[in-house]
Amino acid sequence: MKLTTSIAKELWTNRAYYLMALPGLLLLIAFAYLPYPGMLIAFKNFNPIQGIFGSPWSGFDNFKFLFSNDDILRITFNTFWINANQILWGTILAVVFAILLNEIKNNAVKKWFQSILFLPYFFSFVIVGKLILLIFANENGLANGLIQIFHGMPKEWYAVPEYWVKIIVSAGVWKNVGYSVIIYLAAITSINDEMMEAASLDGASRIQKIRYIMLPNLIPTIITLTLLAIGKIFFGDFALIYAIVENNGLLYPTTDVIETYIYRALINGGQEYGMITAIGLYQSILGFIVVLGSNWLVKRYDKDYSLF
Repeated sequence: MKLTTSIAKELWTNRAYYLMALPGLLLLIAFAYLPYPGMLIAFKNFNPIQGIFGSPWSGFDNFKFLFSNDDILRITFNTFWINANQILWGTILAVVFAILLNEIKNNAVKKWFQSILFLPYFFSFVIVGKLILLIFANENGLANGLIQIFHGMPKEWYAVPEYWVKIIVSAGVWKNVGYSVIIYLAAITSINDEMMEAASLDGASRIQKIRYIMLPNLIPTIITLTLLAIGKIFFGDFALIYAIVENNGLLYPTTDVIETYIYRALINGGQEYGMITAIGLYQSILGFIVVLGSNWLVKRYDKDYSLF
């Protein structure tokens, strides 16, 4: 009874804050928790007419079919490899740009560079895809134009899959790095000024201040953002990849990820809802395992930096 009274008092006292949080909470429940019964489709011979609960059970048949297909290893590796590179290079560049921006003392210049970095974040994936096409088009593309200027042989970019992991990662980092820079810049500005002043009195150079004060203070933010990103390491950025690659089968060996594979299965008239749901459950389990493992490693390093 006391617990119920305490909760009711808390809700009433801070009712304005809870009302502001209510729309987000409802969206979280609607999109993250209400779909949970749909996972049963992975274990059923799903029939839309019979529904989720009326369709007959198939056990692990959908998973057996999934893992008997050689494509699963390819799309799993591609998804992991593209996302891992985006996390790595995105983090490195975001930290570097945040430190460089912090070193600019002219506020007008700093805001100008910050706006330039943040601008691509607002570009739609269609625009990003068209920009990539303008650069790497086999005919009249900017890359081949530069190659010809230096008397090189033009390349068939859209026929060689080995190029496209670098291109997709570069496009993803370019589009999203500005957002991360703002977070790291905020973390830098929260560093105690007295530490920097004390380092200056001790004769520390700017490089030494960055190495021994700024970077150690950024580690908690880097770890937190990396752990959050790792949670989606097996979820490919479908919009970005499809906007760049589209349905170019020549590039599937290195660019086909789990999401694009599911999408093609659906648009090609596939009715294997059970298998498609099994793929989604499979990538969720992989992500869960990676998050647990990463958080365990962080705990070994410093338990205060872990998420849970």
